[in-house]
Amino acid sequence: MKAPKPDIAVLIAQDIGARPQQAVAAIALLDEGATVPFIARYRKEVTGGLDDTQLRLLAERLGYLRELESRREAILKSIGEQGKLTPELEAGIAVAPTKAELEDIYLPYKPKRRTKAEIARERGLGPLAEAILADRAAVPADLAAAYLTEEVADVKAALEGARDIIAERISENAELVGRLRAYMKERAVLRSRVVEGKQEAGAKFSDYFDHFEKWATTPSHRALAMLRGRNEEILSLELEVDADDTSAIKPAVRMVASAYDVGGKLPGDLWLLDVAGWTWRIKLSLHLSLDLMRDLRERADEEAIAVFARNLKDLLLAAPAGTRATMGLDPGIRTGVKVAVVDGTGKLVATTTVYPFPPRNDVSGSQAELAKLIRAHGVELIAIGNGTGSRETEKLVADMLGHMPPPKPLKVIVSEAGASVYSASEAAAAEFPGLDVSLRGAVSIARRLQDPLAELVKIEPKSIGVGQYQHDVDQYRLAKALDAVVEDAVNAVGVDLNTASAPLLARVSGLGASLAEAIVAHRDANGPFQSRKQLLDVARLGQRTFEQSAGFLRIRDGSEPLDASSVHPEAYGVARKIVSACGRDVRTLMADSSALKALDPRVFVDERFGLPTVRDIISELEKPGRDPRPAFKTATFAEGIEDIKDLRPGMQLEGTVTNVAAFGAFVDIGVHQDGLVHVSQLADKFVKDPHEVVKAGDVVKVTVVEVDVPRKRIGLTMRRDGMSSARAEAGANRRPVDKPVRMPKSKEEPRSSQGSFGAALSEAFKRK
Repeated sequence: MKAPKPDIAVLIAQDIGARPQQAVAAIALLDEGATVPFIARYRKEVTGGLDDTQLRLLAERLGYLRELESRREAILKSIGEQGKLTPELEAGIAVAPTKAELEDIYLPYKPKRRTKAEIARERGLGPLAEAILADRAAVPADLAAAYLTEEVADVKAALEGARDIIAERISENAELVGRLRAYMKERAVLRSRVVEGKQEAGAKFSDYFDHFEKWATTPSHRALAMLRGRNEEILSLELEVDADDTSAIKPAVRMVASAYDVGGKLPGDLWLLDVAGWTWRIKLSLHLSLDLMRDLRERADEEAIAVFARNLKDLLLAAPAGTRATMGLDPGIRTGVKVAVVDGTGKLVATTTVYPFPPRNDVSGSQAELAKLIRAHGVELIAIGNGTGSRETEKLVADMLGHMPPPKPLKVIVSEAGASVYSASEAAAAEFPGLDVSLRGAVSIARRLQDPLAELVKIEPKSIGVGQYQHDVDQYRLAKALDAVVEDAVNAVGVDLNTASAPLLARVSGLGASLAEAIVAHRDANGPFQSRKQLLDVARLGQRTFEQSAGFLRIRDGSEPLDASSVHPEAYGVARKIVSACGRDVRTLMADSSALKALDPRVFVDERFGLPTVRDIISELEKPGRDPRPAFKTATFAEGIEDIKDLRPGMQLEGTVTNVAAFGAFVDIGVHQDGLVHVSQLADKFVKDPHEVVKAGDVVKVTVVEVDVPRKRIGLTMRRDGMSSARAEAGANRRPVDKPVRMPKSKEEPRSSQGSFGAALSEAFKRK
């Protein structure tokens, strides 16, 4: 195996906050085909303990830097074949740190279509350009008179040709272009305006009809909103540099001119200054603006994808209700409430549809049917989808439970985001070929209460709906990031080999859709797996795949007790030494782990397994197969508060966080419309990142601050001082961009604006 280049390892190590040796080791493992979860969990000694976050960043940077190296080699080859590669040029190419800077250097040597400058040279105007540059005292028009030919009809044509030659040379000056790019990144202003006549059609973009702010500090959600407005032909969007500068010669033009020592008052200087201005306006400004807009898009995508990924991770790792018989209700008014009952393992045992609402209004019949199913199947939980008809269905269930003797099932409102996508999917059709699509949704709702992770992996992550502007970002990058989140979540929790579905198994380290289906087929044909070793009997599952996947698969009550833990089979020998030192057998030690606390982990370190692995094994033996997810709890919605019209400022309610964004958190309080806790209202202290305080799935207590029924907007606070803090200005706790910046009447720097809490809410709701 070819060792990774040390310079790449050094660069990556700096990016992820590690030592170069750690990066080298991790790169080698990735190149060998190891997965990030496997490396993070079972190769800590090799990588020095790099976690999955560092490893994901490492893999991303490795891909970029290898692409950069490949492009560097191609450029060197191209210039070398042209016979123009000098030692100085080669050295410059070798140290170019980014693709953009590499392309700047390559631009003069890049094969291109016939340019105006090339045509001018063919007409013999190259010496004229050189003469003007060399003799600033000469009048350019006088010099040009000597270059008139049949192809160059007059002095004007000759000077235009000379201008094209010099302009091309200026625009291909890598050092100059680099300085101008840095200058634009610091000074550029992003300006949006409404397209004439589109005011009414584009009302949702009204905040950006006459808006500007610094390019460098434009937040992701605003950039994506403006880009969407441009794509829908509602907004025009452009970058401006030095628009507020009143000097006759703009600073950017002076930078261009200074590259050729243009600064005097001689005729040649004045002409060259005009050429510098023309080159800036026609060539460099446009080229660099496109670069910066692309950078803005990439930056906005990166931030939005990070928000989506973090929310998805929180949702996937939400508390499971566990192996309890569950009834799933998919609410519907006219079409009826779809009902599905699953047992503790998630197996479907009963389905029906009841019609308690208009036009049938069969309330008593519906309640009787639900009660019958509860008694027949020992239902302990009732999962009610949060879509249309949710509160009406919850009231129906509450009334029914009020007349039932204890023990009564616990009713829980469950997000049904993505349930309809699953219902119509090939996976659902394969699992329930004879079941109506609408009833499949009820099954999904029931199962996602039992185990959110196991059910949500069946749905395309983008369909779960916990992101900002998710349809506007780079879909490939989004899918890749979300797939990584799902993979990490599944492997962090572990998977029961004998009950997991094929979609869940497919996310296990080293497996995939094909092998997952092969495992399920083997299980169906031969019965439950009794040990992890039996995985090697599955068709096409070899030793390498076994190494990557075995530690993340669990077998309860199998022939090998350690198979129920996250201890990897390769380390069973160490685990047995630890068990032996306690004077117990494995099963009794797992039932009572107190003896482990007296052990010194260093005693069990050997040549292969270091202290991190030994500590992990001891920790796992203390609580074998422990679930890293939190304990199950649910929000209790207030009785009688079923619609936004029922809300009043000052009400204190309980709710569940459904989504977290840069500007705050959305909370379901049971009125079919999520309320917003603005970032300034999340805590009694400054909050920079809402994720520091809340995550998707959290149960929180909130106070209603503002209710806007026509626009369906609810303002909430989580601060202890409740109403008083919410009525105050958002103040220092809110970022300066909370209210859109409007065009100042005088020429000045872009400014921010501090508005009321209501204004902050209004702006934040527009970002959702």
